[in-house]
Amino acid sequence: MTDKKGDDGNKLSLNRPGKLELKKTVEAGQVKQSFSHGRSKSVAVEVRKKRTFVQGTSGRMSEVRGGAQTAKEAAEQAFKQDRPAVQNDAHLTDDELAKRAQVLQNAKKAEEEQKKQMEADAEARAKREAADAKRRAEEKAAEERKAKADAERKAAEESAEKQRIEAEARKAAEAAELAQTRAEKDSARRPEPAKKDEKPVAAKPVKKKEEKKPEAAKRGTDRRRGKGKLSIDNFDGEQRQRSLASVKRARQKQKQQQGGGNQDQAKQIREVILPDHITVQELANRMAERAAAVVKALMTMGTMVTINQTIDADTAQVVVEEFGHTVKRVSDADVEVDLTGPEDNESQQIPRAPIVTVMGHVDHGKTSLLDALRETDVVDKEAGGITQHIGAYQVTMASGAKISFVDTPGHEAFTAMRARGAELTDIVVLVVAADDGVMPQTIEAIRHAKAADVPIIVAINKIDKPGADPTRVRTELLQHEIQVESMGGEVMDVEVSAKQRLNLESLEETILLQAEILELKANPNRAAEGVVVEAKQERGRGNIATVMVQRGTLKIGDIFVVGTEWGRVRALVNDHGHHVKSSGPATPVEVLGLQGTPSAGDQLVVVESEAKAREVSEYRTNKSKAAKAAASGRGTLEELFSQIAAGEVKELPVLIKGDVQGSIEALSGTFDKLGRDDVKVKVLHGAVGAINESDITLARASNALIIGFNVRANPQAREMAKRDGVDIRYYSIIYDAADDVKRMMSGLLDPVYQEKFIGYAEIRETFNISRVGTIAGCMVTEGVVKRGAKVRLLRDNVVVHEGALGQLKRFKDDVKEVKSGFECGMSFENYNDLKVGDMIECFEMEQIEQEI
Repeated sequence: MTDKKGDDGNKLSLNRPGKLELKKTVEAGQVKQSFSHGRSKSVAVEVRKKRTFVQGTSGRMSEVRGGAQTAKEAAEQAFKQDRPAVQNDAHLTDDELAKRAQVLQNAKKAEEEQKKQMEADAEARAKREAADAKRRAEEKAAEERKAKADAERKAAEESAEKQRIEAEARKAAEAAELAQTRAEKDSARRPEPAKKDEKPVAAKPVKKKEEKKPEAAKRGTDRRRGKGKLSIDNFDGEQRQRSLASVKRARQKQKQQQGGGNQDQAKQIREVILPDHITVQELANRMAERAAAVVKALMTMGTMVTINQTIDADTAQVVVEEFGHTVKRVSDADVEVDLTGPEDNESQQIPRAPIVTVMGHVDHGKTSLLDALRETDVVDKEAGGITQHIGAYQVTMASGAKISFVDTPGHEAFTAMRARGAELTDIVVLVVAADDGVMPQTIEAIRHAKAADVPIIVAINKIDKPGADPTRVRTELLQHEIQVESMGGEVMDVEVSAKQRLNLESLEETILLQAEILELKANPNRAAEGVVVEAKQERGRGNIATVMVQRGTLKIGDIFVVGTEWGRVRALVNDHGHHVKSSGPATPVEVLGLQGTPSAGDQLVVVESEAKAREVSEYRTNKSKAAKAAASGRGTLEELFSQIAAGEVKELPVLIKGDVQGSIEALSGTFDKLGRDDVKVKVLHGAVGAINESDITLARASNALIIGFNVRANPQAREMAKRDGVDIRYYSIIYDAADDVKRMMSGLLDPVYQEKFIGYAEIRETFNISRVGTIAGCMVTEGVVKRGAKVRLLRDNVVVHEGALGQLKRFKDDVKEVKSGFECGMSFENYNDLKVGDMIECFEMEQIEQEI
């Protein structure tokens, strides 16, 4: 080991004057503490100081080199310029000084970048505020123009109405004047005969029109106000002016006389305007008929309605024609004319990716096969190991080609989902397990594909399992008119294994080959149109719809109509969870910005303005409400009589809340299939989202059961349900919900009673006892006889009485039962015609619960 040397070349030691010294940092001392009652105590204390190092003149820490000294001075100078407050930096090394200078420079750059970013944000904010102000000004100007147009239209209508009233008043005044002139002429021709003592007075000449008005006014004022009550004494001989009502009565009387006296006036034929749906009261008003007569006519036709119920246009037309009026059919559907736009030209279309729907029986590996293609793990997220939702994904091949997949459930309850998937697809991939063969939902998928008229590719899955037999699958498919290429047909088939990832490339190549044959094309440069695959509601994101775009390009900010709802595209999310700005043809995407939750299968169409979207949405909503009201209000007399004959039908009211629209549809369809003639499920309401207070209120009012499928109740709803005693059931698997509802329906059924034989007894002797009646001394020959059981009295094997057993005694004691081979005494309730040799058959009524 070599000794270290100092600057003078000598060895460093602890005794040399250039050594490093460690000063003591702890000083000891004593402190006197005083306590109560005069007590005190001396305590030893230590005072700790900051540890300092003293550097000697010849030590190692004073050693510097020429090049490093320059770097240190430059770093110190730069640091002191930036941070003049820091002075005690002599203990820092060169690297630390350089790092500190670098950190300060980076902080300066970051501060400058932050300042630039703030300026850019302020500029963008100013632009947005200017755009918002411009938009608000345009909307205000549009509203003002509309208000001005409404005011002008209203003023024009009021002016026209005023002119019409003045014209009618002028006509009435002219008619009154004409009638008065005729009356005065008649009175001038026939003067009154003069009395004996008086001279005949000549008739007064007719005055002009200008002189008549002031005379009449003056005369009326003098006679009725100035002179009081009109009598013979104060009558001045002037003629009274005829009233307008008198003229009208005279004119009407004249018309009746000309028309034939007391004959009825001819009925007025009206043109009745009929919309798609109309209430009975409104129909009666438009025909100017009594509402009771219209209801009577509908009842004669076999439709039981009230005046407030809605009927369809066809029924209303029959009623109008029955009353002798003419019909003019109109429709509010004009708002949907040219909603989807013109058809695309061949030159505008470009090739697009195929839309492939994966269908098949439950647990045949559809989702696993799709996961293998997407290299994801969706199947582990499914409750119960089965797919209960419909999903859409897009896969990009190694060659760059894209394929859009639609996954459908295989459970029998999801028939509507499978049908919807077959309608929007280009190619159907029918997945059949090689170890299971063709199953019921496989056959149903084949029917859906044929009904949609789309080509089928058979994927024989699970070929890696020991019992796999692909030839058996191909043979069974022949029974359903599916002939694969290996058997001389035109349907392509591929043997795959989703678990082992075998032949997946062959399946993809087969799909692309089929798509190339179909020559799939679409026009991306137009307003987007698509189909809602699934819809749901999430907290924080609102209503979400998974849409498969069919043609056009859907962009952020587009205004669209989907079913009875409308919205503006707020965000687009692809199947990988990434936000995108647009989505082209054959691309699945989640759309955010809906005003409500649409139904699965609704058509999405982009429109030009928000006003158009609102108008179409309002029309479709009213149409849906009217159709539901008409469907619930109509009923024939035969249906009414059949319900009366069958008795009261028991109903189980249910309220369904689910995570997606397709689940609600599947649950409603499953519950409808469980119904019978005597008991059925009545779905009061079905919606997407969590269970809220409104659902609890509805369930409490109708005594209904709430079913939450993959959703939960919020805290307020839970507290309200606990307080009001509302039953909430949560499910994540559809057949669990179906089984529970089936058991509840079984509980509503009336129990069935079945007769159970328990014993025979033979009458050996009879005894008549006062106040008791006839007692039969019997021997139990078979089984057992029980007190309170039902009995039949058989005489020569003919039933002569059936009733209840009154008393059962053995000797003098009452007993509960008497077994075979023992004697007993029995009496019947309210029956005494017992004879020796009769047989008594004893039985019980056993209650059996009905099951659905």
